[in-house]
Amino acid sequence: MAKLKLDLHEIFNRGKSIHESLGAIIRDAQEKKIKLVEIIPGKGSGALRRTVIRFLNQPHIKNTYHRIEIDSKNHGRLFIHFRHK
Repeated sequence: MAKLKLDLHEIFNRGKSIHESLGAIIRDAQEKKIKLVEIIPGKGSGALRRTVIRFLNQPHIKNTYHRIEIDSKNHGRLFIHFRHK
């Protein structure tokens, strides 16, 4: 199964870049019909993960994917699952 991966460690302090990167990877997953996207906000204080989840919970973004899964073994990583027709 093909998946896309976005590591946010390099851009964690540039808020606009985070939103642009998240939007770009979601669009890429839709265009290429990828079923799984891995996002790595890192562990830290959890602020970056909360930013990612807030972005993903926006109504116009939420309509594009099926569900979000936080890795049970590594809370610094989450997965976005897509259903494509």
